[in-house]
Amino acid sequence: MNNDTKYQAPALDKGLDILEYLSAQSVPLSQTEIATGIEKTPNEIYRMLMSLESRGYILRDEVSGKYRLSLKLFYLSHRHSPMDELRKAAQFPLEELANTVRQSCHLSILYMNQVMVIIHAKSPGPIALSIEEGNLFPLPLTASGKVLLAYMPENERSNALKNNAIFKKYLKPQQDDFMASLAEIHEKGAYLKTSDLAAGVTDISVPIGVSNGGGIIACLTISMLNALNLNKNVDNDVILAEAYKCVKKIEQRIGV
Repeated sequence: MNNDTKYQAPALDKGLDILEYLSAQSVPLSQTEIATGIEKTPNEIYRMLMSLESRGYILRDEVSGKYRLSLKLFYLSHRHSPMDELRKAAQFPLEELANTVRQSCHLSILYMNQVMVIIHAKSPGPIALSIEEGNLFPLPLTASGKVLLAYMPENERSNALKNNAIFKKYLKPQQDDFMASLAEIHEKGAYLKTSDLAAGVTDISVPIGVSNGGGIIACLTISMLNALNLNKNVDNDVILAEAYKCVKKIEQRIGV
């Protein structure tokens, strides 16, 4: 934005600066942290924070006093939401994948330093794993979370892990092993992992949005029930190949 137009509506600019800055962060921030991030003083943004909070655009934690974005912008954007477009683009390919590999699969994104499931396709079999849309899961304990972390820009990944309660509890050797696993995921382009959250489940996860050199948009995960006999003759490499086909279809639909 040039200097001729930047200050025609300084209060609006200030409010947008706050919203844009909060949207780029993975954790809630204090008034001072926000002010520093947008190169203002805490006093300069006080009234704007109060206004944005009263209008429901941001939420303030009663204990810490820190601010985060609400979902109001998501609701306002409605059909024009990138998340909604991603859901629409993924629905048919995801259902097709579930029918082909006869296992449940889902798409996840990063939300508030956690993994959020945004769309799920259930296996056509009589016994199926159900992962409800909108559920949140811890980043370090899921295959999806590791894939999302593996393809983040380094500064975003460092910030996400620095503020992650689970990762902070790891001893230094555990943290080193975790970071090495992320590098391996990035090198291989996929991740196969026995679930830390559900016994008897194996996840195969692949990134969405990186095939043409772009940044990661989401993660596709196939959750396989190990106890079922339905896929005994289907090799994991075959399932992974089908996952890549699904990712390509989704990327084509969203223009990546």
